[in-house]
Amino acid sequence: MTHDFFVMLSKSWGLFYLIFLFGIAVAYALWPANKEKFDRAAKSIFHDQDEK
Repeated sequence: MTHDFFVMLSKSWGLFYLIFLFGIAVAYALWPANKEKFDRAAKSIFHDQDEK
């Protein structure tokens, strides 16, 4: 096991790992059950400004 082996391994599997994590993040953001939570978070900024 040389340094070149680990470089090749990290370049190939690291790319697939990042693509997989990106897919999970996108799926979480677009999941229909999370819509209400994200809408509430987006509106809470304006709600705080209206109270002042």
